[in-house]
Amino acid sequence: MKKFKLSMIMVACATLLFAGCSSLNKTQKGGAVGVVAGGAMGAVIGKASGNTALGAIIGATVGGATGAVIGHQMDKQAEEIKKTVPDAKVERVGEGIVVEFSSAVLFGFDKSNLSADAKTSLDKLVTVVNTYPDTDIEVQGHTDSKGTEAYNNKLSVSRAAAVSDYLRNSGISTNRISIKGFGESAPKYNNATADGQSQNRRVEFLITANEKMKADAEKVAVK
Repeated sequence: MKKFKLSMIMVACATLLFAGCSSLNKTQKGGAVGVVAGGAMGAVIGKASGNTALGAIIGATVGGATGAVIGHQMDKQAEEIKKTVPDAKVERVGEGIVVEFSSAVLFGFDKSNLSADAKTSLDKLVTVVNTYPDTDIEVQGHTDSKGTEAYNNKLSVSRAAAVSDYLRNSGISTNRISIKGFGESAPKYNNATADGQSQNRRVEFLITANEKMKADAEKVAVK
């Protein structure tokens, strides 16, 4: 039902978007998708799907020929992450990448301090991310629905902060990293089951193009 609802929202947004773009060429339409989908569709789709990573990446979309160049670079980075970090789920979304770690990989139950195994996994991710310096990284913390909302919000922020601090201490520039804690508000899995709760206790990394990558991609696109 959720997937059907999301599909209907995407179709409706796309219909509204292209209704006003009939006079534009293909590249201009792509650029319009980047701007309008970023501001509107990203927020709507992210909220409707419970997938905050999806919404944020759509929000960062450039679109058009420039977006295609960025997407090609993200393809390469995503493949490297998949090979280097087998403990993570890696998904290419639009012009970005979502890397998902379950809390079982990073944290003990109800803890926000990183385990030794967690640091090993993050070190592998750092190795790849450091070879692509023109990307931004948003670290998102999530929890299951157990406990109070206030407690879960605090725990999700603490976990995202612990991960971001480790990335900074591992040599990733501070200005590339931001954090957000969503607590129990954005489940991707079924909180009615133990397995779903376990998967909802997760940290996600949103990797998107920074302004330099966008500018460089635009130069390539216009050649």
